[in-house]
Amino acid sequence: MRPEERSVQVDSRQVKHVPVERVRLQIYRVLTQWGMPEDLAGTTADLMAETDLLGIDSHGISMLPAYENKLRAGTLQIGSRPRVVRDSLCTAVLDGMAGLGYPVSAQAMNLAVDKALEHGVGAVSVRNSHHFGAAGVYARIAVRRGVVGLVTSSATTLIMVPTHGAAPMLGTNPIAFAAPTARHEPFVLDMATTTVAANKVKVYDFHGKTLPEGWAVDDKGRSVTNAAEAMGYIFEQRGGGLTPLGGTPAMSSHKGYGLAMMAQILGGTLSGSALAASQMATRKPGDPDDIGHFFLALNPEAFRDSGSFTEELDDAIDTLHKTPRADPAKPVQVAGEVEAQERARRENEGIPIPPALEAKLRAICERSGVEYVLSGD
Repeated sequence: MRPEERSVQVDSRQVKHVPVERVRLQIYRVLTQWGMPEDLAGTTADLMAETDLLGIDSHGISMLPAYENKLRAGTLQIGSRPRVVRDSLCTAVLDGMAGLGYPVSAQAMNLAVDKALEHGVGAVSVRNSHHFGAAGVYARIAVRRGVVGLVTSSATTLIMVPTHGAAPMLGTNPIAFAAPTARHEPFVLDMATTTVAANKVKVYDFHGKTLPEGWAVDDKGRSVTNAAEAMGYIFEQRGGGLTPLGGTPAMSSHKGYGLAMMAQILGGTLSGSALAASQMATRKPGDPDDIGHFFLALNPEAFRDSGSFTEELDDAIDTLHKTPRADPAKPVQVAGEVEAQERARRENEGIPIPPALEAKLRAICERSGVEYVLSGD
């Protein structure tokens, strides 16, 4: 079937909505069957299900097919445990031991928070890791414990075509920043440094939706709007890829390109993890992804009187909410509020599982010898 023949809208009535508890259970059972220790699988399942609950479908249970591929390729050491390799008052370095990035990232963020609560600031770097899901779930760990959190990560897949370039050289290199509040939802910015995250294209493909203009380009630099075709350029390494945040030089794509390099330097260079574009020349089958992450925690009480930070941030959010609306039906919001609203809705309605994703998950369960628990049968 040609890609253009797949760009058909999925009937919303075909999309199942599954309680988050079952989504978490399905992830947990698959991971433990693959050989992940139960405690690490529990952490991973919690974070992946939380990601779906927040409405970030591109980085939740839909990641299982990609993880299965890495497991089969031998690049993912699913049974490994992270370890601390450097530790000081305010800093640390963790080795992910080529395992999935969720457990080591949760450990790293919590360690950074521990240091920030005691010393005002904590910075923890992770090397030799794999994909860690949505960066924002780790920044949310920081705000739940009352501190400011910053997260960046390198990536292994060459997806971003640099400004004025003709081939992908960087990943989506995400950045997340979160700050605690008292009255409002916490401020949580979670963004790819490409115009859109690669896995969001995957979600559009699952749903048979057309991509917005400017998200992806082919190997000649031309815009691609067919999600299935874009998947080939992005995930099958056929050239082309995603644009930096901004989309085009005229729309300041150099800013997204610069932010991607910032994330690479903090997440990759600082930890000693590889730059994917350099690694490709020497990488052998079975070599780990060697992704790097960075976690920073700042304790507001090291800078201000207790409670004054959250009070002032709440006041700032109040002011922004009062911005005159361009459309009376669309309120002005701040980062994190849309996800909080989606979370409340999905806690009631469940996590959407479109038919294409359901088929992939059923196949994974069959291959793994795990019961499929998302059907409710």
